[in-house]
Amino acid sequence: MRGLQPLFQVAHRSFENWTLVKIMSVRVVPVGRPEIAPYEMPDRFRHDITYFVTSPGESGAPATLGENEWWVRLADARQFYDEGILRIVSPLDSQSTAELEITEEQEAWLSWMIDNQIEHIRLT
Repeated sequence: MRGLQPLFQVAHRSFENWTLVKIMSVRVVPVGRPEIAPYEMPDRFRHDITYFVTSPGESGAPATLGENEWWVRLADARQFYDEGILRIVSPLDSQSTAELEITEEQEAWLSWMIDNQIEHIRLT
């Protein structure tokens, strides 16, 4: 295990036998699509999702969504995926923006959304 930086280590029966475990605590569930298995994301995704969503009632998104539900337009998902960046507007100055590179986890999630044609999701 030299050189590895584990996220978590779990002992099994003794401290001599360690196993690396990557904990993904958020499930992204496609609403109305029971045939598609949920996608696992790290807990910080509960915050990160806000960078990707369409506001309720705008650009084809429903005016109301259920608790912990979000709408990500497929066109926006494709753009985020293709460009590999997020454009963030400063809450203090709407003229100031920053570009952030999406993470590998976000890229994989966007690919899942695009491949399965998903726009409406719930985080559990």
